[in-house]
Amino acid sequence: MVLGLFFALLLFGCAHERDNPYDPHGDSYNPGLYPSSGSPLSSSSLFSVLVHCRHAAGCAEISAEACFASGGQMVASCSESSSSHLLDGVSSSGGVSEGSSSSLPPVMVLCRLSDGTCPLTLISQEACDMFGGTPVQSCVGSSSSVPSSSSYGSVVYGGQTYRTVRIGEQVWFAENLNYAVEGSKCYSNNSANCDKYGSLYNWVTAMNLPASCNSSTCSGQIQSKHQGICPAGWHLPSDAEWTTLTNYVGSSPAGTKLKAASGWSSGNNTDEYGFSALPGGYGTSDGSFYNVGGYGNWWSANQYNSHFAYYRSMNYDSDVAYWYYDFKSNLFSVRCVQD
Repeated sequence: MVLGLFFALLLFGCAHERDNPYDPHGDSYNPGLYPSSGSPLSSSSLFSVLVHCRHAAGCAEISAEACFASGGQMVASCSESSSSHLLDGVSSSGGVSEGSSSSLPPVMVLCRLSDGTCPLTLISQEACDMFGGTPVQSCVGSSSSVPSSSSYGSVVYGGQTYRTVRIGEQVWFAENLNYAVEGSKCYSNNSANCDKYGSLYNWVTAMNLPASCNSSTCSGQIQSKHQGICPAGWHLPSDAEWTTLTNYVGSSPAGTKLKAASGWSSGNNTDEYGFSALPGGYGTSDGSFYNVGGYGNWWSANQYNSHFAYYRSMNYDSDVAYWYYDFKSNLFSVRCVQD
């Protein structure tokens, strides 16, 4: 029962964060709610600083990421607030006592759990105590696998801005590539699918190699970090780099952890690392398209032989990120990884 409540709280926190207009990585992000360009908070170090955050439970100086995650709003000063301070509640032994005349909801805290993880979402101090956790002022140094906001970045390429995410020692595109080149396709030749799922490419187009390499090995033209159609400083991931990613997140449930929480036909996907894999389906050389919304396939820079190359696949009904090879002429999605 307790564990069920805990995961329900975490799932609520994640869903809430995606809809938070103060979260620059959320679906409803409103840049007008950020501090002005003259503010010291407008620098790239925004997520590493403490901010004054007004929340339903009070006002406190906490990390910007915790403020965003909790649905709080940055304010100039907490001294202007008549609410009690969150961190005062953290340091007190009883929080808001039962039967208190205060109309405030329970004190909300960052909670380091007994296994060392520290989810970046405020929960009630009562719930933290129930889970055997300890209220803390910061999740810095936590062993939590959930990426902090500072793990994210962006890169502009071909007139489009792509989110990026650091996972372990790697930095990946957090979106499928949607760079239009000769030979790239939209699923069912519908541009709306490119907008949602990115473009589809055959292997030689993704690798930026001559068309003849679809039926020959071309081994001498493949670099150790092969840029292909990725931007400068980025490259098409090798099979070993895909393996590094899936091993880091846990090879068996990697599919569930890497798939976007929405956009799939089914499945309880968690997107725990912000990779946000989307199911762009695939195309074949005869012009047919299959399985958008249910399958995602991403090329690697490795060949199997003259006609086949390796790729990673995730599907709606499995928690595994599969390793396969298929015809180079097939049309798959592309993710780029930083050099």
